[in-house]
Amino acid sequence: MSIYQRFCTEVTDENGALKKITLHYPDNFNFGYDVVDVIAKETPDKRAIVWCNTENEEHIFSFEDVRANSNKMANVFKNAGIGRGDRVMLVLKKHYEYWFAAIALHKLGAVMIPATHMLTVSDFVYRIKAAGIRAVVSTPQDGVPERIKKALEQTGAEAKLWSVRTAAEGFENLSEAMESASDSFERVETSVNDPMMLYFTSGTTGYPKGVIHDHSYPLAHIVTAKYWHRAEDGGLHFTVAETGWAKASWGKLYGQWLVGSAVMVYDFDNFDPKQLISVINRYSVTSFCAPPTVYRYLVRKGIPEMPSLRHATTAGEMLAPEVFRKFKERTGLELCEGYGQTETTLLMANFAGSKPVEGSMGVTSPLYNIELRGKHGEPVPQGAVGEVVIVPPENGKQPGVFCAYLDNEEHYNHVWRGGVYHTGDAAYMDENGLYWFHGRFDDIIKTGGFRVGPYEVENVLTEHPAVAECSVIGVPDPLRGQAIKAVIVLGSGYEPSRELELEIKEFCNSRLAEYKWIRLVEFVDEMPKTISGKIRKSVLRSRG
Repeated sequence: MSIYQRFCTEVTDENGALKKITLHYPDNFNFGYDVVDVIAKETPDKRAIVWCNTENEEHIFSFEDVRANSNKMANVFKNAGIGRGDRVMLVLKKHYEYWFAAIALHKLGAVMIPATHMLTVSDFVYRIKAAGIRAVVSTPQDGVPERIKKALEQTGAEAKLWSVRTAAEGFENLSEAMESASDSFERVETSVNDPMMLYFTSGTTGYPKGVIHDHSYPLAHIVTAKYWHRAEDGGLHFTVAETGWAKASWGKLYGQWLVGSAVMVYDFDNFDPKQLISVINRYSVTSFCAPPTVYRYLVRKGIPEMPSLRHATTAGEMLAPEVFRKFKERTGLELCEGYGQTETTLLMANFAGSKPVEGSMGVTSPLYNIELRGKHGEPVPQGAVGEVVIVPPENGKQPGVFCAYLDNEEHYNHVWRGGVYHTGDAAYMDENGLYWFHGRFDDIIKTGGFRVGPYEVENVLTEHPAVAECSVIGVPDPLRGQAIKAVIVLGSGYEPSRELELEIKEFCNSRLAEYKWIRLVEFVDEMPKTISGKIRKSVLRSRG
């Protein structure tokens, strides 16, 4: 029996599809003590982390290793005055120390703030001011310690600074400090309702919002790992994600350990498809999740055999049908899409027990009561576009949904208006009960009396061989209200020209309903993006 079964009751059908799941946990549930330490006690040698990097270093950590190292780190933090409720930023790339630090902070009752190493000084300034950070644990690489110090100087704030592995100027060497620390740590009483994690989202407008999750959050990822990723007890799951993003929580820690799977961590800076496949085959990865960009690269470069791989998933952006088809032809595996937000866990997916449908977000997670609603909060009929909303249970507590925006109760109340959580995402349900992404509500184009989701047009655009990257927006048009404009970054070997513009228009418009036709094309060298790589449509719209 996997440990996750102690915290939930499941109902499945004859195909193994999840029909209902109910979470149950004590008021003081803490992932560090009640999952990691319990597994370490019962099966100390069970694999937890398989780690390697581009320098051919390798470490395999058992749950006992994670227990001992997280306790050592917790003791170092505690001795420095870090305690319950204190906010600590982790800028650790894909270093294995991230996993020790995360569990150590959970045990202390401190609030973990994952952050990417790509942040600029001004990005760090904003986060330090907004969150009142007490400490930072940093990679020594890529000039990150220097940028953090500059940010602290600009804010005038004080924070305890640690770097891992090697010392950085002004930073204490955490790895050295752990050597003399005890691997025993007495349980700190925490509440399941305490803040556990704070993510800064990359909004398309304004400054990033601080999204706060409590200690029930890890349990909501049982569905993510077991029924979408299909991570297996004794298996090895590999999600491609840096630890600064919420994707790491989805695929590199909580749900996977709860279902008994180890996590594969490949510490790299520059994506190389061959190296990625080499890691999958060298360590016999059983389940894999990556953003669509990775699958597009794999399909273009050629996919070698991956005999150990049994399941593959993707999320985060559109994926052309051709990529689904070619991946299946080469591997025999059908890519299963999923959908969720930083504010939630997995909301919809092509789950175990059903045949995945390319391009569809699948069906709703039984963990949530999800509806599609119209502009005035009314349910929309089948086939009509509506906003994805979450209706909370009668007791009001919805595990997996964030508990607050950092110092922004007004916006929190806004997204919870009418007693439901408004995702701001538009979708429709087909006659088979499958959901299809339509776009963000603020990105939807209204043209000639029709509503067009950018995704629908972008999906066709990406099929053209000249298109490396694209974004579709609505621009003012005296006849239609808005005209559909395609902003395109060309692939290598292609140059902007009037002929190519006409060719792309013809290619797409012959595949689209007339009301979705592209009227304007602009070629650009690069897209304006958020720090997490999302295209900022608001910037494109402001350019006209």
